[in-house]
Amino acid sequence: MHLGQELVVLGLLLLLAYVLGRAGKLIGLPAIPIYMIVGLIASPYTHWFPLDFASSNLALIAVFGLILLLFSLGLEFDQEAFFDNAGKLLLSGGSYILVNMAAGFAFGFFVGWGTREALIIAGITATSSSAIVTKLLIELKRLPNAETPMILGVTVVEDIFIAIYLAIVGVVLSGETEIWPVIGKLAVAFLFLIVMFSLARWGGKVVSRLIRTRDDELFTILFFGLAVLFSGVGEILGVTDAIGAFLIGLVLGASRHRTRIESLSLPMRDLFGAFFFLNFGLALNIETFGPVVGVVLLAVLMTVVLNAGAGQFVAWLNGLGAQAGINAAVILQNRGEFALILATLSLSAGLDARIVPFAGLYVLIMAIMGPVLAVNSERIGAVILRTGKKRAASLPASRERIRAESIALVEAALIGAEPVPGGPDGDQPTPGERLQSQPVSGEGERTAGQSDPTPRKSSPRDSSPVGRVTVPDATDSGRDQFGRDWLDELPGHSDSELELEGEPEPSRQARQANQQSDARPPRDLDPEY
Repeated sequence: MHLGQELVVLGLLLLLAYVLGRAGKLIGLPAIPIYMIVGLIASPYTHWFPLDFASSNLALIAVFGLILLLFSLGLEFDQEAFFDNAGKLLLSGGSYILVNMAAGFAFGFFVGWGTREALIIAGITATSSSAIVTKLLIELKRLPNAETPMILGVTVVEDIFIAIYLAIVGVVLSGETEIWPVIGKLAVAFLFLIVMFSLARWGGKVVSRLIRTRDDELFTILFFGLAVLFSGVGEILGVTDAIGAFLIGLVLGASRHRTRIESLSLPMRDLFGAFFFLNFGLALNIETFGPVVGVVLLAVLMTVVLNAGAGQFVAWLNGLGAQAGINAAVILQNRGEFALILATLSLSAGLDARIVPFAGLYVLIMAIMGPVLAVNSERIGAVILRTGKKRAASLPASRERIRAESIALVEAALIGAEPVPGGPDGDQPTPGERLQSQPVSGEGERTAGQSDPTPRKSSPRDSSPVGRVTVPDATDSGRDQFGRDWLDELPGHSDSELELEGEPEPSRQARQANQQSDARPPRDLDPEY
């Protein structure tokens, strides 16, 4: 067996993927479209690459990539989060999927490619890419955002939908036309789903004992062998190899070895997943894009519009604002691995050949456009909602509490007294209101009830008494109408002291002595703030 040329070509392709991947990171592109572009460059249909490399050379490795992608999806499925918030998650994710699935199915009939093709197109246009969504949330540092649990909840429901959908698609693509054989295959498929879901829900301890081993090498062979085995079982039962891999990942994810499996399987998933996307790009013929360009552009427009509406609706269901809906829509509209998996299944089932270039071009556009929109979602919201540079999301409760306490400490330093309890929820004025109207005493030791026998002259620069703090339209949250922290706008303000313009030197010395006598330790603030 002489594979020297094939190995050289494959090595060059992987190096090209690395170079383009580094360049893509600079503009925020995920890896999926990069791998597809590399495959398209080396495709025997384009003749852009000086060496020939057939897609069949990667067929089995690409299957391993497909298996590990779905295996990881099941492994990362958070069962506890789903069952603890099943009602809200099903309502949010179900409504999102229903809107996109119904429109995608209608769109499939509109293009006139056939009923089974319409079912595939609906799946391609209805579900997000979990890999791209997760990476964007991490890279954009949006995990603490208010809308992030909602986004992750939608992806969790999509994972369940994918399992059920693939079971149905597997039966539909089998070509069976008789009603009872179809019902029988659906029954077997759903029985397989129920058994595996039940094992994942209640059999975690048993599975943990069965797969326990300390040797990482043997452990890797074990879970990879199980993934391949159950993929074959799924294919034999008529629910596709992808759903078999997803379900065994779900079962192993319920064991106590989940973290260990994730750490060992993640590099394998990334490597073999790259081969899957690369192989898909190799199978693309750029000449077949012409007949489907119009259809793809309509599908892209439909996806963007539907996701904008669905994002606002899901945000409203969860009690979030319009900006949160925009953030969710631009992240959830990314399409990727599942669309390509469906295109691969349609090709093996002998469906309309236009589905493969449709899925390839559609995923390329969405996987490139989606991250770009996600990076600029705040700017998009500012333009649409006319919020300017204001942050749309409200401050977290913890930050509000810290800010209120900080204002009270500043006031205590000014008047030489302890902070007075009260706030927006009580009958007493808030710290911001007290600070806005409270004149500073001329002597640090003087109490609030004593009067200053020496009359104070007015400042020539301001009609207010010397030492009086004037705050521009302050609110209880400590921000002015321009969204700025009004404490930061005071002259000379820092974390340790507040210097008042025109304050007499004796008063300043007394106030500083009073601050130094404060026994409270410094507060460790969250570096995010």
